[in-house]
Amino acid sequence: MLTSIYLALHFTGICPCVGAVVCKTPQISSRSSDKLRLKFGLQRLKKREPTISETIFCASQRPIQNPSIRKDKPIPQNVDFPPILPKKKKKPFPIPFKKIQKAAREDRKLAQMGIKKPLEPPKNGLLVPDLIPLAYEVLDAWKILIKGVAQLLHSIPVYGCSECSEVHVALEGHQIKDCPGPTSRDRHSLHSWVRGSIDDILVPIESYHLYDPFGRRIKHETRFDYDRIPAVVELCIQAGVDIPEYPSRRRMKPIRMIGKKVIDRGGFLEEPKPWRLGNPSTPVDFDTYRASERFPPPLSEDIPRIAQETMDAYDFVRSGVMKLMKKFTVKACGYCSEVHVGPWGHNAKFCGAFKHQWRDGKHGWQDAIVDEVFPSNCVWHVRDPRGPPLRSVLKRFYGKAPAVVEVCMQAGAQVPDRYKPMMRLDIIVFNSDGKEWSR
Repeated sequence: MLTSIYLALHFTGICPCVGAVVCKTPQISSRSSDKLRLKFGLQRLKKREPTISETIFCASQRPIQNPSIRKDKPIPQNVDFPPILPKKKKKPFPIPFKKIQKAAREDRKLAQMGIKKPLEPPKNGLLVPDLIPLAYEVLDAWKILIKGVAQLLHSIPVYGCSECSEVHVALEGHQIKDCPGPTSRDRHSLHSWVRGSIDDILVPIESYHLYDPFGRRIKHETRFDYDRIPAVVELCIQAGVDIPEYPSRRRMKPIRMIGKKVIDRGGFLEEPKPWRLGNPSTPVDFDTYRASERFPPPLSEDIPRIAQETMDAYDFVRSGVMKLMKKFTVKACGYCSEVHVGPWGHNAKFCGAFKHQWRDGKHGWQDAIVDEVFPSNCVWHVRDPRGPPLRSVLKRFYGKAPAVVEVCMQAGAQVPDRYKPMMRLDIIVFNSDGKEWSR
């Protein structure tokens, strides 16, 4: 009877639940004593354990929610700025170290038993067909991003500090005293502003181009035999994009590994000569080299449209790189900004970061995150670019935004909602005279 009621309530969209359970001690009588002895036993009867004598069902009018449907999290009002990692300390591991140790123990156990390591594309050298169109779209958006930023910088002024990596987007540099440069004491921690370029907005993160990521590792003596291209472009090439100047090996059979050793990679092929050796000064459309010279200033009525296209391209590149990095392995040095796209890092010894003498200049490779391949490069948000410069006294009231977002916003683009909490648009800031208020 209860089962039929439960099923009826379930199929009508009403969630049945047990509302209350009343437990009572059994009242032993001469008639029920024999039945209780047979059902519960003498030991439970002597202990006088409670038994369920009444069950009350209640029904809720709320429909059963589908667990596969996820609700969008509300956007917070304000968020903290990205943390500035100390230079005299190793970066934290993006994957918990215990999980890394657990995976290493499992691989070691399989290697001791002589069992091949189970690999799926692209870990086994094969392409993922579903990601090839995405890689082409990311590369196209990357080209649009470079072109848009180069055009906007003809009309949007950008300044960079000559002593540190600080960047500011406004008519003049700010007056916030936070310069950590070598001569900052003589300037009372004020920045030494010079006119910026596209490399101050899109931080150039380059990687070695590999014809075969599972082939020979790059040694310190052979580091000049390989081209250096943007890490985003190298990630797209390994995901399936074909560029004539930078060919890549496409395998038809998967590689086989036992532990960390590759037992079958299909042999070594002769790698083509670097394209840059024959064309050292030829600009390409997916590189920021001489981008301001390649793209002329736009018309004033076209600036808002270019800014919106650049903003959309920036969001697509960032989301696309995040999706590709979930499948393809990208390594980053735990001490410096070096990035390598491939299953393992290179052996070039040019790391000059913290304790590089102990490592003989070798990089401390670990799994990379999106900000290491495609940095956001946050800058101070300026609400009035033509107003007075930002001051140190009101530093805690100012917000920040990625440099590309700040440039596009000042050019007339609509800012996505996910960047607004860090920009702190709802905080009231004093004007220069201290009497009026502005939002």
